[in-house]
Amino acid sequence: MSVDTVSLTGWGRTAPTTAVRFRPRTYEEAAAVVRGRGPRGALARGLGRAPGDAAQNAGGSVLDMTGLDRIRALDEVAGTVRCDAGVSLERLLRVLPPRGWFPPVVPGTGRITVGGAIGSDVHGLDHPAAGSLARHVVALELLTADGEVRTVTPGTALFDATAGGLGLTGVILSATLRLKRVTTGLIAVSTERARDLDDLLARFTAGGDRLPYASAWVDLSARGRTAGRGVLTRGEHAPLSVLPAHARRTAARRQREPWASVLSALPGGLLGPAAALVDEVRYRSAPRARRGELRTPAAFFHPLDATPATDRLHRLSALSTGRAGLVRYRFTVGYGQEEALGRVVRRIAARRCPALRAGLQRFGAASPGWLSFPAPGWELTVELPAALPGLGRFLDGLDAEVAAAGGRVCLAQDSRMRPETAAAMYPRLPEFRELRAELDPTGAFRSDLARRLDL
Repeated sequence: MSVDTVSLTGWGRTAPTTAVRFRPRTYEEAAAVVRGRGPRGALARGLGRAPGDAAQNAGGSVLDMTGLDRIRALDEVAGTVRCDAGVSLERLLRVLPPRGWFPPVVPGTGRITVGGAIGSDVHGLDHPAAGSLARHVVALELLTADGEVRTVTPGTALFDATAGGLGLTGVILSATLRLKRVTTGLIAVSTERARDLDDLLARFTAGGDRLPYASAWVDLSARGRTAGRGVLTRGEHAPLSVLPAHARRTAARRQREPWASVLSALPGGLLGPAAALVDEVRYRSAPRARRGELRTPAAFFHPLDATPATDRLHRLSALSTGRAGLVRYRFTVGYGQEEALGRVVRRIAARRCPALRAGLQRFGAASPGWLSFPAPGWELTVELPAALPGLGRFLDGLDAEVAAAGGRVCLAQDSRMRPETAAAMYPRLPEFRELRAELDPTGAFRSDLARRLDL
C-alpha cells in the first residue's frame, strides 16, 4: 500500500487542503487505515470528480480507492455485476455493452468510481424512468468505524444513510448492481430547438418518456422574450436494425464541445461579451429538429470526457477573473414551481454571468437516500468562474429562491453553501446525524464538506 502527503482539491479546484493519502489494494489494507486513523479521521476518495470539497479531509487520512478495481462477477442470468468500489463507470461502459448489458444509471462523467457514484447517489438523463443509482444497488460491502465489514442491503437505515451519504457512514468496498439489458450500446439521438424557457419545458413534457434519455442546454446569455431558450436532446438505445447502414461510421463518431476551445483563445476582458456571442452561435447552429443521429455512449453521455475541455474550462475561469476555479451550482425545484425556475434563470442572465455550461433535465421519484439530491421536478446545473465578484452573495440569493420554492441544492456538488441552508433543504438530516453518532461515535469518517455543513 502506497502512502504520501498530498494537496487535494475537487474538480472545481477550489479550496485545496492537505491530507495523508493511502492507496489500499486489499480490503484488509483499507481496514488497517481506518483502524489506524488519526484525530482528523478518514475518508474514501475515488477519481476526484466531486466539484467541491466532498472528497477532501484536511489534516486527516484519505483512502484512494482506485487500487481496488476488480470486476468480480458478471451474472448474465440475474443481470447483475459485482465489482470493487474503485472500478470506474467508464470501464463498465467498455465491458458491459458488448455483452448486451448497460450500467443502470449513467451520470455526466464516466470518470467516477462505483463507490463514489453510490456515495453521491448519482442520477442520469433517464431519471424519470430509472431513478438514481440507489434503486439499482442489490447490496454493498461497507467498512464501518469499528473496522468491521458489513453487508448492507436496500430497505435498511444504514443503506438509506450510505446511498447519497458522501462517504460519512463508512468506506464502500464493493457493490452488486442490477444492470439494464440493451440490444446495442449505440444511442439514437433526436435534437430540437426551443425559443424560450416555457417552450423548452413544454417540449420536455410533451415528449413524455418515449425516449428515456433527455436533457437540454440552456442559453443563460439570452434575456427578455428569449430568456431560457435552449436545445433539447433526447436519446434511446438504438435497435439492431439500424446497424448495417450506420455501424461503421458511428463506431468512430465523437461528439465535441467546441465552445470552450473558442472562448479559451480570447483575452480575459473579452470573455463576458464573447460568451454571449458564442451562446448565440451555438443556439443558431443547432438543428431546429433532427432525428435518428447515432452516437456512441461516450459521445452521448460524456462528450467532455473525450476532450481536454475540463482544462479549457479552468483556463476560461482564470481568463475571466484572474484566478482558476469553477463553482458548479446544481439545484432542483418541484413540478409546479416553474416560475421559481424561471426567476433563477432570469437572475443569472440579468447578472451577465459567463455560464461556462448550463444544463436542464427532469427528475422522477425521489431516492430512498436520506441525503440524496433528486426529487420530482426540474434540475438546473450551471458552472461559473469561482472568482466572479460577489458570486457568493449572488448564489446565497439563489439558495433563498430555491429554498422558498421547496427545492434543494446538490450536496455532492456543493462548495459554498451555508449549514443552515443545507439543514432547511434536507429534512432527514437529523436522522442522518443520529445514525452517524450511533454508528461512529468517535468521528472516524470526516470530510471538509461535512465539517463545513455540520453533517
